Amino acid sequence: MLFGKYRFSSCFQNQALLPPYKGSTFRGVFGHALKNIVCTFTNRTCDQCLLVQQCVYVKIFEPRRLKIPAMATMKQMTSVPSPFVIEPPMTQQTHYQKNDSFDFDLLLFGKINENFPYFIYAFDQMGTIGVGKYIDGQRGQFILNEVSCQDQIIYASKKERLHDIEHIEILNLEPDLDLCHHTFLLKLTLETPLRFKIDRRLSTTLTFEQLVRAMLRRVSFLLTCYGSGNPNLDYKRIIQKALSIKTIDNQLQWKNWSRYSARQDRKMDMGGLIGSITYEGELSEFIPFIKFCSTVHLGKQTAFGLGKMSWEVIARDKKTCSNPSRNNEPTQQQKKCHSCQL
Repeated sequence: MLFGKYRFSSCFQNQALLPPYKGSTFRGVFGHALKNIVCTFTNRTCDQCLLVQQCVYVKIFEPRRLKIPAMATMKQMTSVPSPFVIEPPMTQQTHYQKNDSFDFDLLLFGKINENFPYFIYAFDQMGTIGVGKYIDGQRGQFILNEVSCQDQIIYASKKERLHDIEHIEILNLEPDLDLCHHTFLLKLTLETPLRFKIDRRLSTTLTFEQLVRAMLRRVSFLLTCYGSGNPNLDYKRIIQKALSIKTIDNQLQWKNWSRYSARQDRKMDMGGLIGSITYEGELSEFIPFIKFCSTVHLGKQTAFGLGKMSWEVIARDKKTCSNPSRNNEPTQQQKKCHSCQL
């Protein structure tokens, strides 16, 4: 699956008041700006539009209207996943002054990367519209200074020129041949609220089986809609093996927050799980799914940036090597063990 991660660097032109979590705010204004840019028939609904199958707005915000042949193989897919994720800054800062910088990341999946110039134009227009609450009759306006991808500057407002992207990453589930097949500990950190349902209810727990089911759903849906099709996986066997993985330490908690939906004209609860949890077992087979989902986010409302997670191996059994750490230099024993090089 084609995967692009783009960094948008901007600067506020006046005071701005934003919520502690800014993903839903930016997603809402972005949708408004994009529709203003691309909509040809402003007096029609999307259902009435002849261009619905080619419309960039529909591809991004209402992919459920598109005809995706591969979906016929996924009976459990009741909705089409969004082809993008907005990753706002993790800071809890809410007040911004004039000239304060503001950066955020945009993740794009599949062929929607070919429509990237529309995103730049839409985010530029967002700066004129403004974001956040009104202060003295104005929302927070900003200037989009530049956009980069893998350290390559592809757009700079001073030059108003868009450069071709030199490299688009391919995201897949290829196994890591450096990993060994012994028991080890894996710490998973949920950086933004994770929301997923079990029996139509939001889950307040995260057993490894529940995690694997959510990951398989995310992986299969994204690859079906935006990749090379439904992956050939033995779902039953993978889930059965997930039952053998133990939870060693659980520091997860439920975080409540809400957002206002202009479309539905009501406040919506968006609470989810945050914190960390540690699992133990033969986890090597699951690492490709964890890597994939830590890149694309997991669960519901990922377009807002929810479901962001990171992971690390914090210990291994004596058959492999001593405990590796992200923050410390590896020991000589660790350097010799390929399984530590995650």
